[in-house]
Amino acid sequence: MKPNKTENTELDIEPISKTRRKAEADAVQAIGVTLVGLPKDKLAKLDLPEALQDAVNEAKRITSNGALRRQMQYLGRLMRDIDTTPIVDQLQRWEGTHHEENARFHRLEQWRTRLIADESSLAEFIKEYPHTEVQQIRNLIRNARREQDAAKPPKSSRELFKLLRSITENLTTETELNTD
Repeated sequence: MKPNKTENTELDIEPISKTRRKAEADAVQAIGVTLVGLPKDKLAKLDLPEALQDAVNEAKRITSNGALRRQMQYLGRLMRDIDTTPIVDQLQRWEGTHHEENARFHRLEQWRTRLIADESSLAEFIKEYPHTEVQQIRNLIRNARREQDAAKPPKSSRELFKLLRSITENLTTETELNTD
C-alpha cells in the first residue's frame, strides 16, 4: 500500500544535512569560546546551568592546547542541549551590537546634544524623567557649553552623557521592578 500524499509520513521530513549540523555545532562552540573569555562577574549575570558554568570555569583554568580544545568541544556539546538565545542576546548587549542597546545609546546622544544646544530641552527631559537631580544637570550643561565655546576637551559633555545614562537606567530598572 502506497502512502497518501496528504498523510504526513516519516519520509516527508527532510534530514538535517551533515554540513548544517557541523555549522550549528561550530556556532554553539563559538559562543562557548566567548563565555570562557568573559570575566566572572559577567558570567554570574548570565544565569547559566550549573554543568555549563562548571565547564566554563574549568576551561578558564586549562592551559594545555589539546585539553582546552577538548574542553571547548565539551562546552559545545553541553550548549546543544540548552536554549542559547538568551545567552546570545545578553552577549550582544554587552558587545554593544544589540539593536535596542544601539538605539538607546543614540537617544542618549541626542538628549545630550539637545540639552547643550537648547535651554528649553531641559524642561522636556525633566518631564520625561521626573526623578532627575536638576542642579547637577544644569551645572554639567553650563560647563559643557563653556568647554565648547573655548574649544576645550568635552569633559563635562562626557560626564553629562554618563549622568543621562544612569538616570535612564535607573528609570528602566524601576519600571522592570514595578511590572514584576
